[in-house]
Amino acid sequence: MKFKIVYDKKNILRVRAGKNAFTQKQGYGIARLLTSKKGIKTVKVSSVNGSIYIEYTCKKIQILKFLANLKKSDLFEAEPTQEEISRETDSRYINKIIKKVVTRYAALLLLPLPLRVVKIVYEGLPYMAAGLDSLIHLRLDVDLLDATSVFVTLSQGMFGPAGSIVFLLGLSEILEDYTIEKTKHSLENSLMLNINKVWIKTEEGAEVQIPFTDLKEGNSVIVRTGTIIPADGTIIEGEAAINEATMTGESLAVHKSEGKKVFAGTIVEEGTIVINVDELNEKTRINQIIDLIESSDKAKAGIQSRAEKLADSIVPWNFAITGLTYLLTGSTIKAIAALTVDYSCAIKLATPISIISAMREASEREIVVKGGRYLESFATADTIIFDKTGTLTKSCPHVAKTVSLGVLSDDEVLRQAACIEEHFPHSVATAIVNKAKELGLSHGEELHSEVEYIVAHGIATTLFGKRTVLGSRHFVIEDEGVEISEEDQDTIEENADKYSIIYFAIDGKLEGIICIDDPPREEASEVLSKLRELGIKDIIMLTGDSENAAKTTAELLGVDHYKSQVLPEDKAAIVEEIKASGKKVIMVGDGINDSPALSAADVSVAMKDSSDLAREVADITLLRPTLHDLVTTRLLSQQMLDLIQRNYKLILVFNTLFMGLGLTGVISPSLTSIFHNGSTMLIGLDSATSKNYKDVDTFDTIDVEV
Repeated sequence: MKFKIVYDKKNILRVRAGKNAFTQKQGYGIARLLTSKKGIKTVKVSSVNGSIYIEYTCKKIQILKFLANLKKSDLFEAEPTQEEISRETDSRYINKIIKKVVTRYAALLLLPLPLRVVKIVYEGLPYMAAGLDSLIHLRLDVDLLDATSVFVTLSQGMFGPAGSIVFLLGLSEILEDYTIEKTKHSLENSLMLNINKVWIKTEEGAEVQIPFTDLKEGNSVIVRTGTIIPADGTIIEGEAAINEATMTGESLAVHKSEGKKVFAGTIVEEGTIVINVDELNEKTRINQIIDLIESSDKAKAGIQSRAEKLADSIVPWNFAITGLTYLLTGSTIKAIAALTVDYSCAIKLATPISIISAMREASEREIVVKGGRYLESFATADTIIFDKTGTLTKSCPHVAKTVSLGVLSDDEVLRQAACIEEHFPHSVATAIVNKAKELGLSHGEELHSEVEYIVAHGIATTLFGKRTVLGSRHFVIEDEGVEISEEDQDTIEENADKYSIIYFAIDGKLEGIICIDDPPREEASEVLSKLRELGIKDIIMLTGDSENAAKTTAELLGVDHYKSQVLPEDKAAIVEEIKASGKKVIMVGDGINDSPALSAADVSVAMKDSSDLAREVADITLLRPTLHDLVTTRLLSQQMLDLIQRNYKLILVFNTLFMGLGLTGVISPSLTSIFHNGSTMLIGLDSATSKNYKDVDTFDTIDVEV
């Protein structure tokens, strides 16, 4: 590739290959190639002029040599990352704002008055049409006030104020569109994180796990309980209850069987199906997300809805003051001054900008928030409930030891358990599978038949023609009726104080136990202490683990209350009970069995490496494996509410001052309009800046692998 260096300073390099050197999608491909190289931190590529911006820590000569050796045949097309999409969105809207401002002042300087008037009327027509619609339907709202302001100032020959109003309304629309698109990207990102690998059935009937990116049309994909459906397709085997909320907004699962169509992004709540992949179109999922955002207000913050209602409720007072001023003074000028000061416009603009700004700040810290209402709930909650395993404890529990209680050896118990557990995305299952791999206990083929996952209990299958169960004591001993000898009970009790016990039984006989060591996260105690400082009054831990394991963790962390051996439906009932007592509840979890409780809480949080179902249900998803981000989210959300309240006070003070000056004739309606709209824009722009959230990063370093 031919290029020239246009900037080279402080480990930042910018080169330019020229126009038409590569397409936009090839530019994304170049970015992938470069970021895969060791020592390259950031790459930004523009296909417009062939610009490549690189931040690096490696030797510069290595980068230059790589670019120089890059041939046309090496280029490939790629899709943009979420970071690139976000960056391009920011750039596009900044350009729109610049264009709007330049056009405005170029017209003032260069166009004669008649052409300026034509331009103002043309740009004001959409607002007057919206106001006319409000008038026809007898709505006294912001649209009617805006239209009246434009019409009256134009009819009175006050072209300066009319131009200012139209210009600032246009800027407000650009900022509103920007907030909607950024919200859309946040939601899209949260829903598209869940698929890394999928299980497919080969023509020979074997089950093989492949990367999602290798999935092709015509593949037979196996989708089990709690797993996201990766592509549009048709069920060819099995039946399942499928949650299609991502498409329809309907919370109840739909029963589907052979021959029925299923869609990417929906969740199998119960059952196992095999689907034939009909379509692999990423845009399909994006369109579903867009439809969800455009058709539903569920992501809107309560404070934003209240702000909009407050804004509309102020409009009649604007008209009343305008009419009263005219009756008392007979001055059209003073009456127009009251009309051009609009409290509601500032309230409606600043509030959503504050919310999307907080959501953006969260996203930059790898915290995905599905809507402003969830930040509001997180800020005001007084109770937080944690799942234990994978949440308060380390996200990767490990097998401390395996104890044989039957004819099988310790290693054979672990090997057979891993063979069954590898089909399910849960932290304990992963620990068993990883321990078997670590010890080299692999199996060449599946040893079992169809595997049934029983939520919060365990797994059942047929192994060598015998019923085999793996799971909790409640499931294996009580539900399955497996007997324990006194000698085995003594062995179990010796380990139960230190470990969580997974029971393994074949044909009604207990073959062994797997001891899971799941110590608390290093940061857990500090995080709980900080949450208390930030207003959380009650910290509760709910777990399906044994009493001993739960008590040990609770004492180590100092939680206020805990309950052990809790079933999923009991978790949800406990959350509902706490809410009924008047408390506002945050639920934090990671597994399929946490989903009912996550749904029941006022606001829910899914940890990194959560199950697909937990992520889908959760309102907030943490993309880093650390509890520190709960503190960050609390600080962000509380500062968002503080910012909104501050904006209300500023809007009240400024607009009352401008209206008073206009009514007394100290300033003209033109200046009143400029001051009002200018302050509105300044408050809105200030609400969008990162400086409002400068103190949210309370932990200087977070030593985790992301």
